[in-house]
Amino acid sequence: MANRILVVDDAAFMRMMIKDILTKNGYEVVGEAADGAQAVEKYQELRPDLVTLDITMPEVDGIEALKRIRAIDPGARVIMCSAMGQQAMVIDAIQAGARDFVVKPFQADRVLEAVRKALA
Repeated sequence: MANRILVVDDAAFMRMMIKDILTKNGYEVVGEAADGAQAVEKYQELRPDLVTLDITMPEVDGIEALKRIRAIDPGARVIMCSAMGQQAMVIDAIQAGARDFVVKPFQADRVLEAVRKALA
């Protein structure tokens, strides 16, 4: 059975890019969310194997969403996605329990490497 992944990013274009990379490589994208609050709801509803989570989003940011998801499920596997120059946020994310992070613009091989590592 394919690993089930929830894709979270406020930019529809970025969600589409990640979804494309994942589905072409045999992963199942079970849901999408455009902000952190939606991400937490979808996580509870779908219980995916992995979440790709953008850091900078309206309403609830990725770091806060990560903390909420890990409060629901301490074993949640989350990969953070961030633009260049957000190193401090990436460190916060790792400390909050993220498995890895991927820098935008996405490189397919880097996304897949992070996903494989997080699911291992």
